[in-house]
Amino acid sequence: MTPKERAEQSAEAMWASDRASQWIGIELQDIDEGFARLSLNLKAHHCNGHGIGHGGITFLLADSAFAFACNSRNQTTVAMHNMISFLNPAQEGDVLTAEAKEVTLKGKNGIYDVRVLNQHNEIVAEMRGMSRAIKGQVFQDLERQDNERPHT
Repeated sequence: MTPKERAEQSAEAMWASDRASQWIGIELQDIDEGFARLSLNLKAHHCNGHGIGHGGITFLLADSAFAFACNSRNQTTVAMHNMISFLNPAQEGDVLTAEAKEVTLKGKNGIYDVRVLNQHNEIVAEMRGMSRAIKGQVFQDLERQDNERPHT
């Protein structure tokens, strides 16, 4: 299985159980090893009391992209720490795209940068996520035993 195929299969398995991302309206655009791109059409129910995109919604989009990127090797991986900066407000009707890229992966720990852009390529937010691999796989991979970690 190629790294891209493994990432696609991991994303498919995660997506099947990711009720939060589905409920909010997120769409998976692209996936590869250490990379994910997700998008969201911002609707009225995604906006806060100021009439702009709610920061929690933007964070959920960024965090979901981070999750798909750091689980792309079929190693169950969770967030240890995330930090987000909101740089420009999102507006109802905007199409937000979150792109997560692996910065480094060493042993069980990874660092990922996530950039959230609107349809005009303006930066809405930037997030840095730190991941930690834990026991288990996202899907049963016969080529790799559960106790084998793809990143050691």
